[in-house]
Amino acid sequence: MPAVEYAIENEVAVLTVAYPPVNALSLAVRTGLADGVARALADPAVKAIVVIGGGTTFIAGADISEFGTPNSAAEPRLQTVQARFEASAKPIVAALHGTALGGGLELALTAHARVAVASAKVGLPEVKLGLLPGAGGTIRLPRLTGVEVALEAVTSGRHIGAVEAVRLGIVDAIVEDLRAEAVAYALKLAAEGAPPPVRDRNDKVTGVDSKVFETFRAQNRKKWRGQTAPARIVDVIEAATNRSFAEAKAFEDQAFAELMASDQRKALIHYFFAEREARKIPDVPAGVKPLPIRKVVVIGSGLMGGGIAMSLANAGLAVKLLDIDAEALDRGMAAVRKTYETSLSRGSITQAQMDERLGRIQPVGGYDDLGDVDMAIEAVFEDMALKQKIFALLDQATSPHAILGTNTSSLDIDQIASATSRPDKVIGAHFFSPANVMKLLEAVRGSATSPETIATVMALGKQIGKAPVLAGNCDGFIGNRMLQYYTVNAEYMLERGATPEQIDRVAEAFGMAMGPLAMRDLAGMAQAVNVRAVRKKTLPADERMPELVERMVEAGRIGQRSGSGFYRYEGRDRLPDPEAVAIIAAEAERQGIEQRAFTDEEILARLFHPLVNEGAKELEEGVAIRASDIDVAWVNGYGFPIHTGGPMFWGEQIGLDKVLETARILGAENGQTRWGPSKLLERLVAEGKGWKDAPALIAKGL
Repeated sequence: MPAVEYAIENEVAVLTVAYPPVNALSLAVRTGLADGVARALADPAVKAIVVIGGGTTFIAGADISEFGTPNSAAEPRLQTVQARFEASAKPIVAALHGTALGGGLELALTAHARVAVASAKVGLPEVKLGLLPGAGGTIRLPRLTGVEVALEAVTSGRHIGAVEAVRLGIVDAIVEDLRAEAVAYALKLAAEGAPPPVRDRNDKVTGVDSKVFETFRAQNRKKWRGQTAPARIVDVIEAATNRSFAEAKAFEDQAFAELMASDQRKALIHYFFAEREARKIPDVPAGVKPLPIRKVVVIGSGLMGGGIAMSLANAGLAVKLLDIDAEALDRGMAAVRKTYETSLSRGSITQAQMDERLGRIQPVGGYDDLGDVDMAIEAVFEDMALKQKIFALLDQATSPHAILGTNTSSLDIDQIASATSRPDKVIGAHFFSPANVMKLLEAVRGSATSPETIATVMALGKQIGKAPVLAGNCDGFIGNRMLQYYTVNAEYMLERGATPEQIDRVAEAFGMAMGPLAMRDLAGMAQAVNVRAVRKKTLPADERMPELVERMVEAGRIGQRSGSGFYRYEGRDRLPDPEAVAIIAAEAERQGIEQRAFTDEEILARLFHPLVNEGAKELEEGVAIRASDIDVAWVNGYGFPIHTGGPMFWGEQIGLDKVLETARILGAENGQTRWGPSKLLERLVAEGKGWKDAPALIAKGL
């Protein structure tokens, strides 16, 4: 069967891309399109051409599997096909449904017109792979939308609905019967005259003030911190306004080549595949089908419970939000409504969507009416006795088929499951706050959790738009287990002479949204003291927990809300504070620690190398299935900069030998039991291997 089918309908050649699953622009598709246009042009009976996608979509983008292979550069290249479209003496109409993304949209932009069904989406998401649109997207799109729209659309890489695309000028018309109406539209252009190719439409890129670009760069500098591609996209769109099309296209080609060869592109491609690989669970047989989840009860109406309820309702699920405290339930529902109202005011949802989503959330005050739910998700505070009590109630109140999930961030899943008669149906379902925004869903298997339960929760994660990762049952699971090495090590460095602003500056320059000490201030330190008091009881004998947080709280410096913590605050502005530095210095003297200067490079290593080392220990213990799963968890749950590929990919790129060296130093300073090197890391470095070799080494025994 050809990758592009050719048919004639009412004097219009219809080229149907038939290359499932997403009609990616493979060599076969490019060849079929080029040949189809040539054939149509040579046929005097053909007046116009329609390009349409077969199956569920138009053309979803480039064929990523061809990256780095001879096929990616083989003729006809995409730009060759585009040139034939633009040179066509017969009008070409691109008929869009499903998605027209990346190269798919760039191809459609070289047609004389674009029509779409209302459900279609278009976009140029290359920035998410560390690239810019390499087939003229940054040069042609502003010619349709104007510069300001193009800047936002291409640097964000967002998907744009067809109705909005018509308003922005990307799509010419919304249709219902896509094929029939596209053919009619093409015949109309043939009779009345087609508009000029997009490349020749210059009115929206002429006379643009350069301040538009300066302002856009300034507004987004913080958001793009550490990333290369967004800034280069702005450069190329600016070139579209002050150079000829050919000159701007040459500049785009140069910028694309630079980004294609960059480490960030490699990291983002790694991450793209890592997120998809994380859904594959080796010991869950292919024949195990997830249970259908239609209705869920969420127990606990606080910030986390409300966010989880919204995540489910947003995806079309019916939700019961349960809280036995009537006042707390009222507050929880009010908070949910307020969040939706904020989204409405920003224009991110419509009134109809808000009403529909709110209508899916039913507040309930007890466990009497839960027989119809397919899953329960407990989201109360971290108290084992309370969670066990709730699970015992759920075990009695829900149908035997229902899955019982806990949002615990660190507690033992098996202990929670012991309160039920169905431990095979119990699983961790750890959302991250705010749950309606954060993308990570950490599914945590207990010793008895069944393959069907695992498959169901992983599928649910995808269904509600999360990035699900499966973790083993241990204190802190994948993410929180690693987090302590980031936050506590920042305090170790403070004791030894680094300043809060230096540590946070290094972390934020690396790409973290907020440094560890500013994050500590934002979260507040009073509760942290209680958590740390519990953790201290189980510390190994060779390790000491820093007590800087305790000293700050004793001084009344509990964080941003009190106006002071590791920093002094004026509103939300954080300022260096000599008083905080004095408290830190006094504590160092009390502990007999000599302070010294730190370089930025040393701070970077001490902040992030321990994450890689602890990730290696998780692989040793089977807590994480793959190193790339850890990357997915940390990018989506903790804001690790995606352009690095995640901590494990980043660690391998900078050199696992460097990570090992840091682990040895920190082990000597802070205690070998937890801070010392992973055995897996030592083996990988000794044998010159990487994470792909880890499973075989672990299987042989370390």
